[in-house]
Amino acid sequence: MPRGRPATNAPILAEDVARILDKLVKAFRKVINHGVPESLRHAMFDACKSFFDLAEKEKLEYAGKHVLDPIRCGTSFNASVEKVFFWRDFLKVFVHPEFHAPNKPSGFRQGFLILNSFNLRLNGTLKDVNLKFSFSREISLEYCKRTREVAAELLKGISESLGLEENYINKALELDIGVQVLLANLYPPCPQPELAMGIPPHSDHGCLTLLMQNEVGGLQLKHNGHWVQVNAIPKSYLVNTADHIEILSNGKYKSVLHRAVVNEKCTRMSVAVQHGPSLETFVTPAFELVNKENPAAYHGMKYKDYVEQQQSGSLNGKSCLERLRV
Repeated sequence: MPRGRPATNAPILAEDVARILDKLVKAFRKVINHGVPESLRHAMFDACKSFFDLAEKEKLEYAGKHVLDPIRCGTSFNASVEKVFFWRDFLKVFVHPEFHAPNKPSGFRQGFLILNSFNLRLNGTLKDVNLKFSFSREISLEYCKRTREVAAELLKGISESLGLEENYINKALELDIGVQVLLANLYPPCPQPELAMGIPPHSDHGCLTLLMQNEVGGLQLKHNGHWVQVNAIPKSYLVNTADHIEILSNGKYKSVLHRAVVNEKCTRMSVAVQHGPSLETFVTPAFELVNKENPAAYHGMKYKDYVEQQQSGSLNGKSCLERLRV
């Protein structure tokens, strides 16, 4: 997204969603009034950071070997096929339709939410106080539930912008039992950033990815043939359309080609939540969007097969999607 592009500042529950989402065709969108409490976002971010702070021996307990392992961490995208290890640590957790979470650190299972400078009316006056209260539900479970609700509203908007009924995508892709993945990335300072990459150019599988990041820049997207830095806005989500929205919309929406670069001074961290179809869903262009003038632009494929194909090789732009192009 070019610098200075306005953020989405409208409540997500309004009919304006269709108009807003229509602009997602070409770039990430910044969504501010998403309804996810900032205290919960901070708690989720801190829980992920605590995982990266674990001793290497403890993290190795989650070093999965298969792309569909429910919990997997590592230091590269796919070390078995890559010649170069990219400069990042990652934690990938499948959180829907079946919820998983690491047992370590405890923040993934239980924790506290901190509300800083919370305005509380006491005896007719407003006072700034710090509140600390127990979190009755697991941080990651609640966080993923909230972001799933945000994605559902955005997908309703996409459905309507395509001229379909608002729950079309939800039904067609079986999102009630769809895959949701929590992906945390840590990019430490790199002594030679010009020779390294955080993560190579790629588009995401699934429907939508909601991403929050710290203040350190590094996320870039391809815009008019050039890589453009995507700056974070406090309290916002960066939302990008993924491959299976491009397929279902028959190319009316495009998945976003993006990458992560590193720097030599600061640690960058991001927490993304990917939302996709059920693993057994066979995804094709929507029948209602295909006709003589607009023939199907993509072959269909089961979502599980697509994920395995994309994640089992080295990331290479949108090569997996291109294989399905008619």
